[in-house]
Amino acid sequence: MGSSSLITITPLLPVVLLLLVVLGVVVAWLGRLGHAKAVLTASLRAAVQLGAVSVLITWVVQYAGAVAGFVLLMYGVAALTAGRRITRGPRAGWAALPIAAGTAPVVATLVISGVISLDGIVLIPVAGIVLGGCMTATTLAGRRAVDDLRQRRGEVEAALALGLPPREAALEICRPAASQALVPALDQTRTVGLVTLPGAFVGMLLGGATPIEAGVVQLVVLVALLAAEAVATLVTVELVARGLFTDTQDA
Repeated sequence: MGSSSLITITPLLPVVLLLLVVLGVVVAWLGRLGHAKAVLTASLRAAVQLGAVSVLITWVVQYAGAVAGFVLLMYGVAALTAGRRITRGPRAGWAALPIAAGTAPVVATLVISGVISLDGIVLIPVAGIVLGGCMTATTLAGRRAVDDLRQRRGEVEAALALGLPPREAALEICRPAASQALVPALDQTRTVGLVTLPGAFVGMLLGGATPIEAGVVQLVVLVALLAAEAVATLVTVELVARGLFTDTQDA
């Protein structure tokens, strides 16, 4: 039975995990938050997926083709997840665009500049962090923009009556709320070291890096996330304003 400096693996660990899952489910159910089942299924999926990754990752990082395939798999899942949160049907596929637009240039810049290497053990986690951030930004921006356009349709029509083109009219309504998708990333960056010590920082320390090295790595990750999420949010708002996620402008 092994342990690390951060988590001690004991026979009670499965019991503790189960209790935490039950707590989340019960609170969501009693509070009528509407996500009791989702808490349970998300926890089970996390356990299965992390178990599979733990088994495969040692093999994957040894082969360039496997690394590329794994990154593409992460991208596909991120796009599918964000798209389904924003809308249903074929239009959900547009979520792949902002996620790619945010992730590709940021990761490419880090690789081309030599800040990170193409080694699978480095590329996969960095790409995963950036993809995850872009997925969240796309989901939040898309949902808020689509909801605003639906709830404030009268204001959109008023803007159209004043002579604004459909895209400009939609942007006037949905852009302010959608831009709030950047708030979590901004708050995380503003409070790093004061409120939280993120995973990259702690992981580097546990791996034997100096605090300065760990701090530099975490700074790169946070700045990269901000840049990627800003691009993803911008592209998402543009797609919504052009009616690609919704038929609001088609009527």
